[in-house]
Amino acid sequence: MPKLNETYSKKAQVPDTGNKLYRDDELKGFCLRVTAAGHRSFVLNYSIDRRERRMTIGAFPAWTATAAREEAKRLKRLIDLGVDPLEERIARKTAPKVIDLWDEYQRIHLPTLTDRSARDQRSMWEKYILPTLQNQRVAELTCQQVDQLHALVTQAGRPTRANRVLEVFRKALNLAIRWGWIEKNPADGFRRNAETARERFLSSEEYQRVFDALDHMPNQKAANAIRLLILTGARRGEVLSLEWHELDLEQGLWHRPAEKSKDRKPKRITISNEAVVLLRVMRENADSGFLFPTSNGTAMQDLNRPWKWLKDETGLSDLRIHDLRHSFASVLISGGETLETIGKLLGHSQHQTTLRYAHLMDDPMRRAANKFSESFIKI
Repeated sequence: MPKLNETYSKKAQVPDTGNKLYRDDELKGFCLRVTAAGHRSFVLNYSIDRRERRMTIGAFPAWTATAAREEAKRLKRLIDLGVDPLEERIARKTAPKVIDLWDEYQRIHLPTLTDRSARDQRSMWEKYILPTLQNQRVAELTCQQVDQLHALVTQAGRPTRANRVLEVFRKALNLAIRWGWIEKNPADGFRRNAETARERFLSSEEYQRVFDALDHMPNQKAANAIRLLILTGARRGEVLSLEWHELDLEQGLWHRPAEKSKDRKPKRITISNEAVVLLRVMRENADSGFLFPTSNGTAMQDLNRPWKWLKDETGLSDLRIHDLRHSFASVLISGGETLETIGKLLGHSQHQTTLRYAHLMDDPMRRAANKFSESFIKI
């Protein structure tokens, strides 16, 4: 057989049936395969671990004879090192992709999160990660691709969201390491966008405006939910999903189950006398196991409309619902409470989480602005 080149590869005779191999006379195992239909492709025949193998390099003329020869040489070097390139190709084709990582992540990890966190992470995957990377093999994912994902979300005007997306993706890739899919996490050490901590605390005068507005809010069920947010410092989802059996009003305790806690741990939280008074009044008219049921008997999911009404009514256009939680901590710090106590009231399982409020303990201006705790909120 002659040396396989462009001319020979083009003119090699087509067999009447099946296919025919034309072997190169210089590189052992390197062949041109021609089928009865006229299709031509370069292949490499080799032996490894006492097995005869044939691997297709590529079709002619998309692959030139010269390029195919160089690829055959590269493959033979791998074979000499004990690597079976055909097995490598098969493994690569069946290697899990990012879409497979998402399937496992949502099956294994999402159920460990609160409903709100799970919905938020699902949104990140469906809006950002999957449209960009779903067909990418996890083992071949590069740091550059991760950085490009981060840049994509950032350039969409969501720099803080970009950080959260990468944190979620990094968590999933850590699980991939645990499952043996990859050895290193390409999302480790990504460059975060700068985040400015948003600190919004209600002053005594603003608290009064809020409570005055709540007194004549058309939706008093929602008004009570907001009152309870203020008096407990709890998260919105924790209050809206609250059920009567979780409360011990005699002892002034809220036994929050693990499935309703952000960290999936049960909590025993002390609630104030003012909150107990509010809850006793609410219980007199309760007709559901939920404190804040909808018309179909399920728990309320949001406070969007009543919150907008409240902001319009009070003129506090920059106030977020979560600011009530920050303000709760600020009031307690101004009243001299310790971070440990505040952490327990907020339901923090880790002291580190409460440390975000530590700077307020040394802020006399903040204490002065919030010094209404001595004459605490009246419902």
